This record gives sequence, structure tokens and C-alpha cells, in this order.
Amino acid sequence: MADRRFNGISRLRTSASPSGHPRRRYRTIWISDVHLGTRGCNDALLIDFLDHVDSDTIYLVGDIIDGWRLKKRFYWPERHNAIVRRVLKRAKRGSRVVYIPGNHDEMFRQFAGMNFGGVEISKNAIHITADGRRLLVLHGDEFDAIVLGHRWLALFGDLAYAALLRLNGVVAVVRRRLGLPYWSLSKHAKKKVKNAVAFISRFEDAVAHEAMRLGSDGVVCGHIHTAEERRFGDIVYYNDGDWVESCTALVEHFDGRMEILHWAEEVAARTAPPTAPNAMRVREAA
Repeated sequence: MADRRFNGISRLRTSASPSGHPRRRYRTIWISDVHLGTRGCNDALLIDFLDHVDSDTIYLVGDIIDGWRLKKRFYWPERHNAIVRRVLKRAKRGSRVVYIPGNHDEMFRQFAGMNFGGVEISKNAIHITADGRRLLVLHGDEFDAIVLGHRWLALFGDLAYAALLRLNGVVAVVRRRLGLPYWSLSKHAKKKVKNAVAFISRFEDAVAHEAMRLGSDGVVCGHIHTAEERRFGDIVYYNDGDWVESCTALVEHFDGRMEILHWAEEVAARTAPPTAPNAMRVREAA
């Protein structure tokens, strides 16, 4: 029987994950902005995600590897190898894996049209959902005016963001020692900065308009580390988020329904201690 905490599960495989929970299966999974090669990557949560879900197709929607950071300082723990192995194993077992490089892993764009170990590399893609919708899939940095027009400013912003992520890591360690669930300081700060909110809104609007221009029904992208589902007229905009701040993925069920999974919240729910029956009766009596 499916675990009731997970609503809308399309299908379940009979095999169990390392935690003992049944592995969920989706038609399609989109993940982006993993930033392998940085300390900000939430590698443990991503490994947990890959150990609990399967799919017929998986899109890696850019910034999977952070080439900008690796050029400055090499950092590549075994956990990052473990993530790469899990992705390659999916391709070997028959899942379609499509890698769309972003601006941080732009060095792979020169290999667009090629296939490495079963992983297709493409500048963008058109995905047809189970209910027949055409979704444009791209990373999204081409709509970021800062990256396009002022690369030096983008690099400066990347340094400032990296500093915030280091502070984010300190907060995460403290919360873990206190037995508290994962919470992103950088994500919270971004929501509070009006200029960041305005930029995200303009970015979403620009991407949606490009999807409309190309005759698509919707678009899936990453880049801005903000998971979202919005409608712009007839166009549906999806952003799969990231694995640095929000730890989210976009999934398609076998009937074409789309859902954003917030994996840190799912892990917190899975590992939370069960509520004592006596405590429940006390609350009900009150």
C-alpha cells in the first residue's frame, strides 16, 4: 500500500529504497542547479531523492556541475561521484537521460547533439506530456540580462552568493545538531529582497513569452533557484528549483499531471518521530 504522506503517486515499484520505503515511479523528472563541485550542493538530499524515485525520462536542466567554482578551487567529494554514478546507472538501465547545460556548466554546450554513456546532450528540448502538451525545456540563463550583458557583474554576484551559501551551511549544521529540519537562509533572504522578487517575476515573464513565440504550451526551466508553477495566459511556466537552496524537483505523473516535490520537507516528514497516542488524546481533550 502506498505511504499516505505522499499524495498523487502515479505508480509504485515493488522494490524498496535504502530507507525501506517503496520507490516511486514517475513518467518524467526534471532537476537542475545541482552545482556539483561546490560545498553548497545538498548532495545528501539529492542522493536520498535519487534512491527513492524512478522515471522513464529524466531531464538535467543545467548547472549540474559548477564549472565556475571548480576553476577557482577544486572540490569534489565522493558524494558527488555517487550522484554521477546514480544518473549513469539510470541511463544504463533504460531511462532516457537528457542533459541541457546551463551557464555554470556551459563547457558542455559544445557537445550538444552527442551522447555520452547514454546521456543525451542538448541545448534545449521539446517534451510531449502524457496528455499531449508541448513543453519547451531549457536552462534559462539566456533570459538573464546580467549573465548576457555584464558577465563581470554575474561573476561578482556569484561570489557574493557563494558567501551567503557558506553561511547557509553553518545554519544548516546548527539546525541539524538541534534536531531541526533543513531550512535555507539564502532562500529566505532572496524572498525578502524586493529587487530579487522583481527580477524573478521579469525572468518568468520573458521565458513564458519565448515558449509562446515557439508555439509551445508551456516551458520548464531552472537557473533562478526558485521552484514555481505559474500561468501566463495560455502558457504554463514551470521552474524545477534547485539542490542548493530549496532541494526541489518537478515531476510528471503518468496521466500528465505535473507536481513540484519539496524533498527536504518529505525527508523531514519521513524521519519525524511518530506522535505518541497519549499526547494526541490530551490535545483532543483540550
